[in-house]
Amino acid sequence: MKQQKKKVSSSIKPTSIIVMSFLVVIAVGAITLMMPFSSADGEFTDPVTAVFTAVSATCVTGLTLVDTGSYYNVFGQIAILLMIQIGGLGLVTFASFVNFALRRKLELHTMKIATESVNSSGFSDVRGIVLSIVKFSLVAEVSGALLLMIAFIPRYGAAGIYQAIFLSISAFCNAGFDITSRVLPNSESLLPYTHDPYVMIVIALMVIIGGMGYYVWNDILNYKQKKKFSFMTKIVVVTELILLVFGAIFYIATEWENPNSIGNMNVGDKILNGGFLSVTMRTAGFINLNPHELTNTSKMLSILYMFIGCASGSTGGGIKTNTFAIIVMTMVCVIRGKSETVVFGRRIEKDAVYKAMTIMVLSAVIVSITSLVLINTNPTYRFSALECAFESASAFGTAGVPSGLTASLTLPSIVALCLSMIIGRVGPVTFAASLSIKNAKTTKNEIIPEARILVG
Repeated sequence: MKQQKKKVSSSIKPTSIIVMSFLVVIAVGAITLMMPFSSADGEFTDPVTAVFTAVSATCVTGLTLVDTGSYYNVFGQIAILLMIQIGGLGLVTFASFVNFALRRKLELHTMKIATESVNSSGFSDVRGIVLSIVKFSLVAEVSGALLLMIAFIPRYGAAGIYQAIFLSISAFCNAGFDITSRVLPNSESLLPYTHDPYVMIVIALMVIIGGMGYYVWNDILNYKQKKKFSFMTKIVVVTELILLVFGAIFYIATEWENPNSIGNMNVGDKILNGGFLSVTMRTAGFINLNPHELTNTSKMLSILYMFIGCASGSTGGGIKTNTFAIIVMTMVCVIRGKSETVVFGRRIEKDAVYKAMTIMVLSAVIVSITSLVLINTNPTYRFSALECAFESASAFGTAGVPSGLTASLTLPSIVALCLSMIIGRVGPVTFAASLSIKNAKTTKNEIIPEARILVG
C-alpha cells in the first residue's frame, strides 16, 4: 500500500501540486472567513463573499466585496494576512522552508516540487534559495513595518503598530489589502495619505521591492562579490525603470487638469500621486486616487500596466516584466530584419521566446473572456466595456485596483474573476500544464518535415 501511494504521489506533476496548494489555502481560508468568529458582527459570512475574499487574499490581488477593516474582526484580518503571506511566497515554499529549517531530508518528488516553486535550475541550490527567500521577505516586511510605525504610532497610538504590520506585509506581497477604516472610519486604502509623502514613499518602496523579487535583489546586494549583474537582473531593472518613469510622466500629464484626481493638488502632491499611480497600477492595488475618476486615457495605460505586472519570481502577478521585455525586443529584432532575439548583446533562446509569446496570448485570451463575461452577465448595471476590461485586467494581473463595479457584480462575474485571479497568480502556462494529462514526448532522432506559411 505504501509503495502504491508513493507511486501515485510521484506521478502528480509539480505544476499540479503548486496549483493544488493554492486551492487548499483558498478552501481553508474561505471556511475560516465564513465562521462567525471572523466577522466583526459575530454573524456567518455568506460563502460567495468568503470565497471571493480568500481567492483575492491568496492570489495577493486585493479586490474585495466588503471592507476588510470594518467587516472582519482582528481574527479575520489576521487570517487574511496569513493568506496574503502564504499566497505571496507560495505554500510549497513555506512548507519547504519548514522542512529545511528542521533539517528534514526531502524525497526526490518533493524536491522537484520545491525546485519548480522557486524557479530553481537544480536540486543543489534549492535549500539555500528557499531559506534565503523567506529570510529576505521577513527582513523586508519587518523593516517596512518599523518605518511605517514611525508615522502611525504618533497618530494612532498602539493601533498604529498593527496598522503598520498589516500594510507592510500587504505592500511587500503586492496584495493591496488594507485596514485603514480601523483607525480612520469610513476611509479607504491610502486615500487619507495622498498628501503624506513619507507614508506613500515607504509603501511604494515596499511594493517595488516585493515586485522585483528575491533573485534580482540578491544579485544587487551581492554585486561587490560578483562585480557584475546577471542577465535577468539587467532585463528586470531596466524594464522596471522604464515602466515606472514612463508611467509617472504619463499619469501626471493626463491627470494634471483632472479635478477629480490630482487637478486641485499642488505641484509636489501631483508628482507624488502621479508617481505612486505608476507603482500601484502594476500589481500593488492600493488606492491613492479613485480609479473610477481617472481619465479614460489613464485607465487604458492602467490596463496595460496591470497586464504586464511585476518580475518573475516576485510576489506580483501579470505576464511579468521580463516576459514583456522579451516580446518587445523580439518585435524590434524582427522589424530590424534579425532572425534571433538579441538583448544586451546576448541571444535569447527560442524556447524562452516561444514561452513568452504563449504566456502573452493565453493571458490576453483570459482577460478578454473575463471581460466578455462581465459585460454580458451584468445587464442591470450596464457597465462600460472599458470598466469591465479594467476589472478583468486588475483580477488577472493580481493588481486588485477596483474600477468601482466589484461590489455590484453578479455571481457568474464573481466566478470569472476568481478563476482569473487564480490563473493570473500561478501563471497561465503553469495552470494549463497542471491540467494536461501527459507531458509532450518527442521520439529520439525524429525528423519532422518543415512547412512554409505566409505570415503578415
